Amino acid sequence: MRNVFFFIRKYFTFFFFLFLQGLSVYLIVRYSNYHNAMFSKTALEVTGNISSRYNRVQYYFLLDKTNDELLKANERLLNQQKQNFSQPDTGNLLSAGPGINDTLSANRKWLYHAAKVVQQSIIQQNNYVIIHRGSNQQLRNDLGVVDINNGVVGKIVETSENFSAIMSLLHKDSKVSAKLFKYPDVAGTIFWDGKTPNIVELIGIPKSLKVAKGDSVITSGLTATYPAGYMIGQVAEVSPDKSSSNYQIKIKTTVNFYNVQMVYAIDNLEQDEIKALEKKLEKKNH
Repeated sequence: MRNVFFFIRKYFTFFFFLFLQGLSVYLIVRYSNYHNAMFSKTALEVTGNISSRYNRVQYYFLLDKTNDELLKANERLLNQQKQNFSQPDTGNLLSAGPGINDTLSANRKWLYHAAKVVQQSIIQQNNYVIIHRGSNQQLRNDLGVVDINNGVVGKIVETSENFSAIMSLLHKDSKVSAKLFKYPDVAGTIFWDGKTPNIVELIGIPKSLKVAKGDSVITSGLTATYPAGYMIGQVAEVSPDKSSSNYQIKIKTTVNFYNVQMVYAIDNLEQDEIKALEKKLEKKNH
């Protein structure tokens, strides 16, 4: 014990300097938006690199299974290519005659980017998934992310040059517009109560509908983040909300957040135009 006190006394000035240095960095990052943003990007890049190196060993043990899943995912994407295009309005166009490939005149709306997960959390109030693909590989904020089984993972909220952070469904600020597969005209909202991983809640569904355990819940397509029809999960529990005319519905997620290996980021190529229009409306209303 005496040696410990002697050691502390001898290096007290040095430790106190480190404390002040750390406090200074914290205050700069905490109260400066510029330094906060730079710190976030740098931290994301550093932790992403560390996690990527660690993840390589585990990845090789699951390589066979991952390759099989990737083959199935690629096949599924090839079979769904037409869904990624929106047809232009041809009401005022002259017919080009037979023999013209319609897909050549179609506009691509959705573009998919495969990425490998290098880090994830599920036990925090604010859970994130880190993927090894960033701004250098065409990713940006607000892109929806699904796993190889077309289950909703979350959306990208931060990118560095080679990594991106996904706000998962298991995040207290996560909100996703959703609907029951058998009631496509009624939309609700998915959120997480911060309690049980792989269990989220669906609100906004009226009691006039017949909801049963096992019903499928999908993305509504009412936002620019996700296409319609991607699986969120299945109804695990239904009960009436005594304070409203809606149900309280618990959903078991399609995605197994304990073991997410590969994902697809979905880029809505019309998103920038939609956001620009929304900004114009905001200015007009103010």
